[in-house]
Amino acid sequence: MLDTHARHIVQPFIKRTAISLLNLGFTANQVTWIAFIIGISTGIFIYLNYLVIAVILLWISGFLDAVDGSMAREQKNATAWGTVMDITFDRIVELSVIIGLAIAFPEAHFVLLLLTASIVFSMTVFLTVGALSEKKGIKSFYYQAGLAERTEGFILFSLMILLNNWLIWITLLFFILEMITALQRLLEARKILKD
Repeated sequence: MLDTHARHIVQPFIKRTAISLLNLGFTANQVTWIAFIIGISTGIFIYLNYLVIAVILLWISGFLDAVDGSMAREQKNATAWGTVMDITFDRIVELSVIIGLAIAFPEAHFVLLLLTASIVFSMTVFLTVGALSEKKGIKSFYYQAGLAERTEGFILFSLMILLNNWLIWITLLFFILEMITALQRLLEARKILKD
């Protein structure tokens, strides 16, 4: 929801950062890899109990994840491979957080498993609709907005990390929001892909 409705607020800063990195000689794919490496380190820092550092790294990773797309658009060289890397790396970063939490807080295994399942469900609908909408003549990759998008996920992951006494309850809230998002996307898919 925030990615869809509030992006315009942070976009000028993202664009300035993208231009600065391009001027320094970085490519969009290099920034994608940097964001990925920083992002997957989050799980390690959770395990080592450096929780504030883990959250800071998660958000730096997320910010760079937005910057790389702006860099590609600035240079007018967005590629399908860049999109594949971006979506795949995003999920691996999320898994890093979940695995780090699962190792550090074994009592939360079940709810973390539920959360993982809900993310898989929601992303399956998202990616399938994106792929099929192109075949229906809708523009290149149809982006389905939803209640829980990347920014909401980062907020909830941050709360899960920092307020780990409430980890089970925050994770259950995240699970519910992901399920609602998946169902929203399914209902929308039924309308736009109806034969």
